[in-house]
Amino acid sequence: MPIPDFIVDLRAHIGTAELWLSGVSAVVIDHDGRILLARRADNNLWAVISGILEPGEEPATAVVREVAEETGLTVRVDRLTSVDVTATNIYPNGDRTRFLDLCFLAHPLGSTDARVNDDENLEVRWFSPDDLPADMTETSVLRIEKALAGDERAWFRT
Repeated sequence: MPIPDFIVDLRAHIGTAELWLSGVSAVVIDHDGRILLARRADNNLWAVISGILEPGEEPATAVVREVAEETGLTVRVDRLTSVDVTATNIYPNGDRTRFLDLCFLAHPLGSTDARVNDDENLEVRWFSPDDLPADMTETSVLRIEKALAGDERAWFRT
C-alpha cells in the first residue's frame, strides 16, 4: 500500500521532520502454531505484518485490514500483546518517523493460504517458532517473544 494520503498531506507541511505515528502489528499464528511473516520490499528483512493506523481507525480493525491487504488472509484478533515505541526510521527520501506500535495476537479465520497481496512485501511464509529466519527485524523478534510468552497481559515499558 502506498503512503497514506494523510501522511503525504502532513509531509507537504513539515518536510522530512520526524513524524510521530500510530502503528499496529500482528503476530498471526495458525492452527499448527506457525507464525506468519512477510519479507519486506523496503529492507529485504522478514517481519510480522504491520501498518499505519488511519485517522480515527480502531487499532484491532487496522490489524485485520493490514493482514488482509498484505497477505489476503482474514484474521481474528485475540488480544493486545505489547505496546512499544520504535527507534526513528529514516527512509531513502530523508523522511523520518517514529511509531507507537500496538501489537496484537491474531489467528486466521478459514484459509491459511497466505500470498503477497501488495507491493510492500516480496514473500509471505509460515514459520515454526523454533525455525524463525535469522534475517528478521529486531522489532519482530521482540513482538513475537512477547506474544508467545503465554502471559495474558500486554507487555510495555515503564
